[in-house]
Amino acid sequence: MLKSYLPPEIKKQAIIDLKEYFLNKRGEEIGDLAADIILDFISEKIGPHFYNQAVYDISKYMSDKIDDINGFMK
Repeated sequence: MLKSYLPPEIKKQAIIDLKEYFLNKRGEEIGDLAADIILDFISEKIGPHFYNQAVYDISKYMSDKIDDINGFMK
């Protein structure tokens, strides 16, 4: 299992946001521990997909820019 890293201030805000979401959208009050567990689960299960997509997107972007530069050099 790859443990994701979030800076403490980002993780703290994400926990606050999760707690507010559950309260506002589901009418459920969850604690910090439950929100932390949910955040870890989401990060573990979905995070790698976002990361891989971001790597693909930046690779495509950079490849396109290199092609543009090479086009100017001809």
